[in-house]
Amino acid sequence: MSSFFKNAIRAVLPWKVYWGLKRFREESRAYLSSDDLTRLAQIYKTDKGWKHNYMPVYLQWFASLRHKPIRLLEIGVGGYDKPHLGGDSLRMWKSYFRKGVITGIDIHEKSALSEDRIRIYQGDQSDKNFLREVSEKEGPFDIIIDDGSHLQSHIITSFETLFPLMKPGGIYVIEDSQTSYRSSYEGSTSEMDTVQSAMNYFIQRVHHVNKTVWVKEDLKRELPQDDIGAIAFYHNLIFVKKI
Repeated sequence: MSSFFKNAIRAVLPWKVYWGLKRFREESRAYLSSDDLTRLAQIYKTDKGWKHNYMPVYLQWFASLRHKPIRLLEIGVGGYDKPHLGGDSLRMWKSYFRKGVITGIDIHEKSALSEDRIRIYQGDQSDKNFLREVSEKEGPFDIIIDDGSHLQSHIITSFETLFPLMKPGGIYVIEDSQTSYRSSYEGSTSEMDTVQSAMNYFIQRVHHVNKTVWVKEDLKRELPQDDIGAIAFYHNLIFVKKI
């Protein structure tokens, strides 16, 4: 269906009616494609699939959790300040993890997009108290995906607050790590080796994977202990596995 007709239908129908039809269409198509994460990304029109091609990497990490009652938190619902837009990836994760509970947080009010097994809270990802409150209500989380503001300080604050609260074996994902090289997101290309970016933060944390063999007396400064078992870097993605 062309965007012209979609916009025309959306303008005529009450929002709840339009939304119900949209969800029926999505769920009907997704029912036969629930094992194909790439296909689900297409059905729900999340840019994780058509723009970023993250799905093959996600499949590697999430396939073993597919049928488990996981608890997933995604930072950033999408749709900017429009209350009835966004939530595409939340619905995709709900369809993929059929026993999972999906939580989303966003700086804008998005509660209209909540539904069975999808819970949405409004708040700032740089607000540590807010993050802890969400974790207390909906966690501990097995998976956390940061697709929020992409500001480097926000990425680091969210990780340092939420990662210790995750379940053992939890998987923490930072999307769009290319923002580490962009000044508009507090990153830098010209000073990429020294700027306090997410890339530099997690490159330093690679040492945590080997922290049991550190020679303590040789350390000038202890890095914080955060139970990191593995870190993997992909194109515009960072995965951190908790011990």
